[in-house]
Amino acid sequence: MQRDDGEADIYLPPNEMRAVLHKDRVKARIVRQDRRGRPEGRVVEIVDRPEQPIIGRLLHEGGVWLVAPEDKRYGQDVLIPKGATGPAKVGQVVVVQLTEPPALFGQPVGRVKEVLGEIDDPGMEIEIAVRKYGVPHEFSEAGMAEAKAIPDKVRPSDKKGRVDLTDVPLVTIDGEDARDFDDAVYCEPAKVGRGKGWRLLVAIADVSAYVQTGSPIDIDAYDRATSVYFPRRVIPMLPEKLSNGLCSLNPEVERLCMVCDMLVAADGEMYAYQFYPAVMFSHARFTYTEVAAILGNTRGPEAAKRKERVKDLLNLSDVYKALLKQRSRRGAVDFETTETQIVCDDAGRIEKIVPRTRNEAHKIIEEAMLAANVCSADFINESKHPGLYRVHEGPTPEKKEVLRGYLKAMGVGLSITDDPKPGEFQAIAEATKDRPDSQQIHTMLLRSMSQAIYTPINSGHFGLAYEAYTHFTSPIRRYPDLLVHRVIKAILGKTKYTLPMLPTPGEAHAKLAKRLASRVKAPTQKPQKAVVAPTKEVQAWQAAGLHCSANERRADEASRDVEAWLKCKYMREHLGEEYGGVVSSATTFGIFVTLDAMYVEGLVHITELGGEYFKFDEMRQELRGERTGIRYAIGTRVRVQVSRVDLDGRKIDFRLVREGEDLTARAMKDKGVSSGGAPTKASAKRGARGKSADSVPVAAERMEAGPQSAMQAFKSAVKKAANKMKGRKPRR
Repeated sequence: MQRDDGEADIYLPPNEMRAVLHKDRVKARIVRQDRRGRPEGRVVEIVDRPEQPIIGRLLHEGGVWLVAPEDKRYGQDVLIPKGATGPAKVGQVVVVQLTEPPALFGQPVGRVKEVLGEIDDPGMEIEIAVRKYGVPHEFSEAGMAEAKAIPDKVRPSDKKGRVDLTDVPLVTIDGEDARDFDDAVYCEPAKVGRGKGWRLLVAIADVSAYVQTGSPIDIDAYDRATSVYFPRRVIPMLPEKLSNGLCSLNPEVERLCMVCDMLVAADGEMYAYQFYPAVMFSHARFTYTEVAAILGNTRGPEAAKRKERVKDLLNLSDVYKALLKQRSRRGAVDFETTETQIVCDDAGRIEKIVPRTRNEAHKIIEEAMLAANVCSADFINESKHPGLYRVHEGPTPEKKEVLRGYLKAMGVGLSITDDPKPGEFQAIAEATKDRPDSQQIHTMLLRSMSQAIYTPINSGHFGLAYEAYTHFTSPIRRYPDLLVHRVIKAILGKTKYTLPMLPTPGEAHAKLAKRLASRVKAPTQKPQKAVVAPTKEVQAWQAAGLHCSANERRADEASRDVEAWLKCKYMREHLGEEYGGVVSSATTFGIFVTLDAMYVEGLVHITELGGEYFKFDEMRQELRGERTGIRYAIGTRVRVQVSRVDLDGRKIDFRLVREGEDLTARAMKDKGVSSGGAPTKASAKRGARGKSADSVPVAAERMEAGPQSAMQAFKSAVKKAANKMKGRKPRR
């Protein structure tokens, strides 16, 4: 049970769990400490039981209908009366609504509310995830009616009060599979102050022109807060007519946009900027791969097809290099981590898992978007208008200690100070980038940092080393960006933007609020002003920021759940196969290993590590064998066999494969015979523990004799066992 005050969780024994369900809010009394030293509680009162659908498979056992919840945290099956199964068939995935809560001596009872289909239906994992995490996946009737009434193209009346940029060759650069285009860019050389530089235009789809504050579409968008991306499917924040149509900067059509127009000096310093609403015409739709190929060879076939745009792309590359220098001077963190992409077939099954490679085109767009976001934050900050910032705080004291211990254990000659700056992290990343374990060191650096959140109280962005930062560049898929657009428009129009009456925050909000409330802030050198109680306006912005942050986490969790499901289904086809991998984390109960070829993570339980006691060293983030001293830490290379896949639990188990251990030897080991021919019985194990003096000569004799066949080894083992039995008295 998670406590509201952030203190240690309370353990509820099985008998206490009979009358409660996962997600119930309860009052509990601590009655004792359990054997592990955890506070053990007793439920005194069920305070609130939220309306929650339970997803599971319909089963018929012993004449009784029941649903086994897909989420194992519910802990008990739901009984379904004979007439409450609806059209569902045995084995199908269904959504259940509870009609009777669980009791100490009775299971929960429910009725089938919705039939999702068969467990192996394409896309079933997504249908389960959106309901499991409460992701809104259907627009309201009012929202759809409003979207239907929106025109299909930009009208002459829409252009009033906007700068005409239709002759400026703005282009979009996105992935091959992109369907909505938020941003377009253009760059040209310009005089900046007394020197040279560039004029960089970042044009962003003007969603706020079509989604009015408090409208049905706006309420739906706020409820979602973000688009949710799954393999092969997107649940958009806005209706498709807007997200893929009128608000998408599609090629060779006019679109309304908000422009961040910047002057960048030769050293990458932001010299000046301005914002204005405009009308644009995308002159080309590029892909990252295409732009990288053109920049790599300006006389190649890709460049020949787009020769009128090559000069503009070279200008973008030049301003990117200048911005990159400025990024380096700021000391911003830039870790090279491997992101993966799941490639599915038409049936929704994984074909392969491939790494996403970031080429120069990705980095050009990334730096251009960062520049526009920084200008947006500065514009709002200077105007003193309330708005949402993207805040990223430094590591907590606990995480700093763990990181210092890890860096020392890994032999990294650098560490971090008590009040670390982003440049310290970047220096460590640079110093270790050529090491074979650089990926793991960078992962630990990332894990030591806090998660970024949306809040009206600006305290900078640690990772990017910005004093103020926000999100302006993706209003099609992120609600905070839409709010930032509205605030910028209000400042330009010398008015004030007021948040509408928004829906009551949901479960995701409450969950994050508790987590943030329990967070201990690290001390900083900057003196803080006296704490003043926030006004109602600031409280409203705080609530909006919390809601958007929470639903961003919800979207991430739902996406990870679907990816885990797909990876489990994929690995079921590879049971028994062996792979090389790297330890990605160590815990008290085992090591997690990420496979080299497949980018799939699984657990090697501590019982599979060998016949000795392993102790977890938190400072070194490793498991170490007390007898042999063998260590398993992040970055350790191992070879594993896929031993078990639990689709419902989204878990993959591996077993460690010893070096030189072949399939025959393992089969013999499973039958109770070791690879050398000795029986692996209790007596043999006791002999090993006792470090018998004759163990070395036996090993030497075996080496001299040369490799034995599996049958020879087996016969030898049987013969030795028979010889040992001779002369022994029979057991009475």
